[in-house]
Amino acid sequence: YQLHWPNRGSYHFQQYWHYNPRFDVKAEEANFIEVLETMDGLIRAGKIRYVGLSNETAWGVMKWLELSERYSLPRVASIQNEYSLLSRTFQPDLQEIALAETCGLLAWSPLARGILSGKYLSGARPEGCRLTVTPGAERRDTPQCEAAVRAYMAVAEKHGLDVTQMALAFVNRQPFVTANIIGATNMEQLKSNIASVNLELSDDVLREIESVYRDFPMPY
Repeated sequence: YQLHWPNRGSYHFQQYWHYNPRFDVKAEEANFIEVLETMDGLIRAGKIRYVGLSNETAWGVMKWLELSERYSLPRVASIQNEYSLLSRTFQPDLQEIALAETCGLLAWSPLARGILSGKYLSGARPEGCRLTVTPGAERRDTPQCEAAVRAYMAVAEKHGLDVTQMALAFVNRQPFVTANIIGATNMEQLKSNIASVNLELSDDVLREIESVYRDFPMPY
């Protein structure tokens, strides 16, 4: 069972960037324990198998893990946070936790809501697409983001790659990633997404990706 949004703020979810990390630690711990006890009951009843988090902070993940061990409650098995070429905020702290604690990342929005496909460049809004039907996603459409997308597209074109497959393959190769949460609105997109599983990125491609990342570490 994925705790999609615990009653906490987080810098890892853009709607909560006003998050103030000052809170009552004891009250927070009591809430965590109550949730874990509930999850324990659901597991014992055969209704769920595992527990996962979403959009959590480094402190939050470690506290969930600590309390589950201290009170012999279900251990968190995964973290579902955003991760893509355009959003790598998971890396500075949470990747270390994911690896050291064997609590892998379920990467959501690996194509940044389709932005990495390039279909929104120059203000384009194809009918039925994410940014077209979800106005709140417009905050991701920044000049820096468009420049980053064009740079990643140039890397893909130089090496004869499909940019969306390159973006997904980059996520797939990360040692802290347990699963890549793909999305598709038609069969062609689904087939392309699946094909990325077999794509190995060369050292040259990876170096050029890192070069773009240094230029645009947080484009939205």
